[in-house]
Amino acid sequence: MAVAVSPVSFELPHTRLAGLRFGESDKPLVLALHGWLDNAMSFAPLARHLEGWQILAVEWPGHGLSDHRPGSTPLYWADYLLDLHCLLRELQHQQMTVQAVLGHSLGGLVASAYAALYPQNVRQLILIEAMGPLFESVGQLRSRLINSLDTHATPSKTVPRYAELQTVIRARRQLTGLDERFCRLIIERNMQETEAGVGWRTDPRLRLDSPLRLTFEQVDALMTQVESPALLLMGRQGYQQLHRAKPLMDKWYRNASVRLLDGDHHLHMGNAAAVAQVINEFLV
Repeated sequence: MAVAVSPVSFELPHTRLAGLRFGESDKPLVLALHGWLDNAMSFAPLARHLEGWQILAVEWPGHGLSDHRPGSTPLYWADYLLDLHCLLRELQHQQMTVQAVLGHSLGGLVASAYAALYPQNVRQLILIEAMGPLFESVGQLRSRLINSLDTHATPSKTVPRYAELQTVIRARRQLTGLDERFCRLIIERNMQETEAGVGWRTDPRLRLDSPLRLTFEQVDALMTQVESPALLLMGRQGYQQLHRAKPLMDKWYRNASVRLLDGDHHLHMGNAAAVAQVINEFLV
C-alpha cells in the first residue's frame, strides 16, 4: 500500500531534529524512534501496513538529517532522554497527541527508560528488539573508560569517501545480514554527496564507546513496575540476549505482553506485515 511521506523538523531548546511523517496528519499519531545508526526510513516498510495511523519518525541527533550534537566530546545515551522529553513537550505545544511511542533498539531502550520516568507522557509503549537500558557489570568500568577516553582523544582525521553508494550498502549487508533493499533505505538518508565521493552524514562519534554504562542494579531500580501498557516484539533470529532477559518484563512492567515473530533485529522491516498486525491489535 502506498503511503504519503513528508519531511518534518522540530526546533527544540537544545537542538534541531528532522524526520519523516508517514501517513496523513489528521490520523492518530504514533511517535517512532529508530535504532543506532538507522534513521526515519527504517520505519517505511512498517508504515505501509499500519493503516489508520500516522507514523511520525523523528531522527536522533547525529542521525539522518538531524543536527549533530555540538563539540567533539563523548556522547551519552541519557542525552536522548532530554531529546525525547523536549520533543514530546513540543508536540504537545503543537497540539499533537501521541497515542503511542514506538522504539526500535536504541529507540526502544530510550523510550522504555522515559516511560519509567514519565509514565503520564506515554499512553502506550511499543518496543521492538528492546526491553530497557543497556547495562554491564561494574567490573567493566575501568576498561570502558580507558577505551572511550583513548578513542575520543585521538579521533580519525580522515573521513571515509566512497566512489559509489553500492559499496556502503554491500558492506552493511555483509556485516548485519539485513536485506539489501533495507540497507539501501537506511544508508541513502545517512549519506551525502561530496566532491570526493559519497560520505557519511552521521556523527562519527556514534561509533565510539560511551565512557559510562549503567549497572544492572541501576537499570533495575529505574525500570521496576513501569505503568504504561507495553508491547514487546522480538525476532526469532534477533538478539538472543534479549530472549534470555525476557523474564525481566514481568518485573519491570505492570501491564506488558511479549510477542515472538519471525525476523531478525530489524523485523519491523523484514516482517513488516506481521509486526503491523500485532501493533494494530495492541493499539485498538
